[in-house]
Amino acid sequence: MIIVLKPEATPADLDHLTETLKAKGLSVNISRGKERTVVGAIGDERVLTDLPLSVYPGVESVHKILQPFKLVSREFKKADTVITFPNGVTIGGPEIQVMAGPCAVESEEQLLYVAERVKKAGAKILRGGAFKPRTSPYTFQGLGEEGLVHLSKAREKTGLLVITELMDPRDLPAMMEHTDIIQIGARNMQNFRLLFDVGEVNKPVLLKRGLSATIKEFLMAAEYIASRGNQEIILCERGIRTFETMTRNTLDLNAVPVLKSLTHLPVLVDPSHGTGRWDLVTPMARAGVAAGCDALMVEVHNNPEQAFSDGEESLKPDKFDRLMEEVRKVASAVGRFVA
Repeated sequence: MIIVLKPEATPADLDHLTETLKAKGLSVNISRGKERTVVGAIGDERVLTDLPLSVYPGVESVHKILQPFKLVSREFKKADTVITFPNGVTIGGPEIQVMAGPCAVESEEQLLYVAERVKKAGAKILRGGAFKPRTSPYTFQGLGEEGLVHLSKAREKTGLLVITELMDPRDLPAMMEHTDIIQIGARNMQNFRLLFDVGEVNKPVLLKRGLSATIKEFLMAAEYIASRGNQEIILCERGIRTFETMTRNTLDLNAVPVLKSLTHLPVLVDPSHGTGRWDLVTPMARAGVAAGCDALMVEVHNNPEQAFSDGEESLKPDKFDRLMEEVRKVASAVGRFVA
């Protein structure tokens, strides 16, 4: 349920309302906009049947949220969520951000070289996997905490923000120290314990769509995170599994405008995992921007032929330079920009 307060509502009015809702066993989420404060009451709404919320001091209107995903829905919050980092980088505004880097952190030297190249091309966020969820237990599983240290050093030397994947809640303290955005991978989209854990931290979370997840399931996973208090969530369309075998996955660009209509959260497109082919990354990055995404995630490697993982979908730095040039043109055509 959404309770919209009047512009002149006082802090005492808000406190009285929230105390009443909590006493009924509901969780309360407060969203403060420029003109209105909106209170979300989450839980069994039957407890409010005999409670005349519309006559409470400061209340302007009361509305039911029809979607099963409450806090992340456009019904709860009309304005787009814009995630702002201490260095001024934003995700969700008019600027389209690009996250780029190797699939896996292989060494400090490799990571720093790629970081410097993607920064020069215009990326502001460095991606790199320290913990790697692989299909086979015999393939490279990542450097672990050593990889996190390499990411932290690259951040210090280049000024880039850092994103990497969390697989185990036990690694969360180290992740909080070394990264700026926590990634939840496609295989963990419905690892609800993990979603609850990242929902309780003060750090943005990038949530990847599961291999066969519907959009509703995707948004319900995001709701798990938001329900614990963390609403700085970025939704990542990274391709879904279909009958097609010419590409690694089928990049569902329909999802971008659909998600933008259903949720206030920023939407990112990952054309690298979405196609699994380096030659398709640039055209699908262009298409993602044209479809309305707020950010891109691109795998870049200095020597894809020798990459420890996903070399076949990684761009060399020179090709990434050209990708950035092309997405800038598309962004300009749709009223956005890429720095």
